[in-house]
Amino acid sequence: MTMRTGNTPLVEPEWLALHVDDPDVRVVDCRFSLMEPEAGRQQYTASHIPGAVYAHLDDDLSGPTGPATGRHPLPETEVFGRRLASWGINSDDTGSPTFVVAYDDARMSFAARLWWLLRYFGHRHVAVLNGGWSGWCNAGLPVSSEVPQPRPGRFTAHPHPEWAVDFETVAGLVGRPEVTLIDARSPERHQGRSEPIDPVAGTIPGAVNYFSNNVVDDDGRMKAPEQLAEYWRSLDAAEETVAFCGSGVTACVNVLSQEAAGRSPSRLYVGGWSEWCRRNGT
Repeated sequence: MTMRTGNTPLVEPEWLALHVDDPDVRVVDCRFSLMEPEAGRQQYTASHIPGAVYAHLDDDLSGPTGPATGRHPLPETEVFGRRLASWGINSDDTGSPTFVVAYDDARMSFAARLWWLLRYFGHRHVAVLNGGWSGWCNAGLPVSSEVPQPRPGRFTAHPHPEWAVDFETVAGLVGRPEVTLIDARSPERHQGRSEPIDPVAGTIPGAVNYFSNNVVDDDGRMKAPEQLAEYWRSLDAAEETVAFCGSGVTACVNVLSQEAAGRSPSRLYVGGWSEWCRRNGT
């Protein structure tokens, strides 16, 4: 098993460059645009990190939607396990687990979603590329347009349902002073002044705004652990924290940053505002 130093959910481009060809490493390109759903796949086809496979947010990292779901529900367990195996990923219980490195070009938003999903489904050997695609290219590292055909892996998913919360659970937490609901969306969306995606503007009652961009710098790199620890210190008094965003994507960046800060990460409300505003009749 390829080893890395440090206890962090991130890897640096220089580390990945040394290990990108290791047989037990799989790189996953998660580039995506909510406004142009095929843009990421087109970018991947044109150029990507050598050996990387492509993960589409809608097709691969989400399950079927319905009238009362959020925009990006959890993928179905067996379906997601088969998809991971098709990418050449072995689960932890095989004895030869694959170390997965996810990247994007959107301040970790979509890569963090894959990171969280893999952890949720029982795979601990996963990290996000610090700086993403831009960081890799700015370092002058090689790129490729060749689409790999990985040898199928063996992946059995073992979900951790306690890491996520559903609509009913969140509804029961609203108004409880010992619980902090963390909205990862921009201040404009949190305050209801702008809503470019969902049918209604606003937020879950009582939620506080921790914009996911605040934990990442302008170069798409996660801020230093000590900065993150200070940023999240205001949550120390909360007995429970729940992270959400529009549909369980950018909230994963906040969860990732809590892990990088050495904190116990928040549970994730995957449905987010997109589910809440539909089901709550807001």
